Amino acid sequence: MADNLPTEFDVVVVGTGLPESIIAAACARSGQRVLHVDSRNYYGGNWASFSFSGLLSWIKENQQKTDLSDECEDWRKLILEDEVAIPLSRKDKTIQHVEDFCFCDPDSAEGVEEAGALPKLPVFGAPAAQGENSLGSEKENAAVESPAEEAQSAEAARAPGAEGAAGAGAGAGPGAAPGGGAAPSAAAPQPPGTEAAPSGNAAQEPKKITYSQIVREGRRFNIDLVSKLLYSRGLLIDLLIKSNVSRYAEFKNATRVLAFREEKVEQVPCSRADVFNSRQLTMVEKRMLMKFLTFCLDYEQHPEEYQAYEHSTFAQFLQTRKLTPSLQHFILHSIAMVSETESSTLEGLEATKKFLQCLGRYGNTPFLFPLYGQGEIPQCFCRLCAVFGGIYCLRHAVRCLVLDRASGRCKAIVDHFGQRISANYFIVEDSYLSESTCTNVCYRQISRAVLITDQSVLNTDSEQQVSVLTVPPLALGRAAVCAIELCSSTMTCMKDTYLVHLTCPSTKTAREDLEPVVQKLFNLNTEKETENEELEKPRVLWAVYFNMRDSSGVEKSSYAGLPSNVYVCSGPDSALGNDCAVKQAEAIFREMFPAEEFCPPPPNPEDIIYDEDEIEPEESGVNNSPETKPETSAEECSSGGGAAVTKEE
Repeated sequence: MADNLPTEFDVVVVGTGLPESIIAAACARSGQRVLHVDSRNYYGGNWASFSFSGLLSWIKENQQKTDLSDECEDWRKLILEDEVAIPLSRKDKTIQHVEDFCFCDPDSAEGVEEAGALPKLPVFGAPAAQGENSLGSEKENAAVESPAEEAQSAEAARAPGAEGAAGAGAGAGPGAAPGGGAAPSAAAPQPPGTEAAPSGNAAQEPKKITYSQIVREGRRFNIDLVSKLLYSRGLLIDLLIKSNVSRYAEFKNATRVLAFREEKVEQVPCSRADVFNSRQLTMVEKRMLMKFLTFCLDYEQHPEEYQAYEHSTFAQFLQTRKLTPSLQHFILHSIAMVSETESSTLEGLEATKKFLQCLGRYGNTPFLFPLYGQGEIPQCFCRLCAVFGGIYCLRHAVRCLVLDRASGRCKAIVDHFGQRISANYFIVEDSYLSESTCTNVCYRQISRAVLITDQSVLNTDSEQQVSVLTVPPLALGRAAVCAIELCSSTMTCMKDTYLVHLTCPSTKTAREDLEPVVQKLFNLNTEKETENEELEKPRVLWAVYFNMRDSSGVEKSSYAGLPSNVYVCSGPDSALGNDCAVKQAEAIFREMFPAEEFCPPPPNPEDIIYDEDEIEPEESGVNNSPETKPETSAEECSSGGGAAVTKEE
């Protein structure tokens, strides 16, 4: 398939993580010829999402750390005398200490297959979630496929192989446009009524879930490697709307913000209505809280209020504001979400202001979550790139960068087929760089845990809740843990289960960092070993812990020997939002093409003027028109909890 690849491009992008995908989309949108490759067989890199079987395969791969086969061992012979080669890494070393555990009924899952799975089929296309509203204009509620995807969709069903190595990348060659990648969006759309909110008289006892059920319903799961939410007024939401990429994804509101205080979980009042309707707060506390939040919204206008505490921590500043301990806890850990010991007063005030400014845009909390998981977002930008002519190749490894000795610039790459591909600019994800290139780089680590549980950490009348919970440090020297709990209507887990993501900066292995928090919030015992006091806690059915490299914030000068036209994109950071990735992508694009606009809106089809000798799209053999989804009714919105998002507020 690589024989069909052109040998010259304007930009070559290696890796399909979020920053790389945004850059690829921006370059293609500005008219550049883009080649986007990834040695993996799925889109997203460490930003990807997997079905349950796909995640099991990913776990096995990272526990074994097997080397990749080399299809061109003598690629060094292709380097000329006036050239220098910078080898790229053949192993992904960004994931460490992977441990998985099964706590549910260990019935035999041998021979159990995922419902509806088509084994070992390289497939394309992204299913559009029904009953939810798209980000962007409500009138633009359409799922758009690139020409390459439309050609593929007629002959391939979108389902992962049983071994989890399925998706758009398996054998993908030139012109393969990303629709949903592989496992990132492998869950099939739920049948009508499957995810309806339960009635008020539903049984309180959680249903018994066995391991074989989880395996059988594995395509209902879309499990993110990195757990993030989108701030409703954050940089990523603004970019999705501006570039019209929002049409490719759908979102659900995070419905509540929780706090862990005095060994129990409780809901935090965020909006003005929440504050005054809260039964947790006294009338005096409500006035205190509203007064402080009002101050935070325009704190820059009142420097006399905080100047004396600029060198103090935000926690110390809160103690001077005549706030009760419970209010201080809510503000510090659940609204500002900053460190108790490290964050300054100004950092805390800015974080609080950001939280408050995002309230009310799309719901009662500042956050949105993409249906089918965070892994959908990189694929959305890849789709935009493909629509504007970008070429995609998964399972396509790059062996080295080729430098010209005279100019010191990178002139080409050599792929695993031994083909040289020339370009003007090269974007490389950090995990592809070799140890020799990264000798002087000091990386941080992120501790991650993913749990499948049988009930919510805070049960209410509605089971369909998306919750954000910050657990304060349980010991000195530890970091606060951010927990995101997802319900089945987010299309990330099967019915009667919840998916819980735990994230914190690493101090030890992921299990050592996060298991104490898991023990506080959940019941880890098997059903027979459960004690009475543990019965009220949600039971963990399955869990995985792993450490992920945090390469954000690394200066380009830290990488040894990289030429000026090679740019490095970092992997995910530990922050809750995506601002770091968007800022990095825009900075790299503007450095390459300072005169071009970053991700401008695509033209409306009605505004395109064709030359007389040009063939109209309708008359050609290819149909590029968007496939319009059925309009979402008001009833579907209210039952599904979708975010109705518009461009103009």
